[in-house]
Amino acid sequence: MNFLLRPARSTDAGSLAAMMTAAVAENPWKPRLHTGAEDIAFVGHMIDRGWVTVAEDLEEQRPLGFLAQDGAEVNALFVALSARNKGVGRALLDNAKTTSDTLTLWTFEANTGAQRFYRREGFTEVRRTDGRDNDEGLPDVLFRWQKPTMKSAPDPAEKAQP
Repeated sequence: MNFLLRPARSTDAGSLAAMMTAAVAENPWKPRLHTGAEDIAFVGHMIDRGWVTVAEDLEEQRPLGFLAQDGAEVNALFVALSARNKGVGRALLDNAKTTSDTLTLWTFEANTGAQRFYRREGFTEVRRTDGRDNDEGLPDVLFRWQKPTMKSAPDPAEKAQP
């Protein structure tokens, strides 16, 4: 699958919101809290703030996935069902990793597939909550990624001391 990463445009809001809506439909444990119009407005808000990067299919010129990032916090990562397991999510996350030495994100405890993905991508679990602080009221997990530190080679002059 050939795709490129680009900043989201306001005209992407509808298709990106549809990915969010589809994710709710795919996961029976996740309650539907917002209308389609509210999802579009929410995505539009993130786009207007410059938070959203889109993975776009080069042939069909349609969004395959998106990541919304506010500084070191990943607010959303969604990939269309047809584009999953094809490197889209990894590419979006790798791009986010170039912008910060640390990234944090939340996922639901019930979303075990996302948890496996984030662990494979170098994230570690920081803590779990009972969900009282999220809109869905579902238990969730905070993950953190830290850019690996470069270990410098030992200075040969330090070893040569008498």
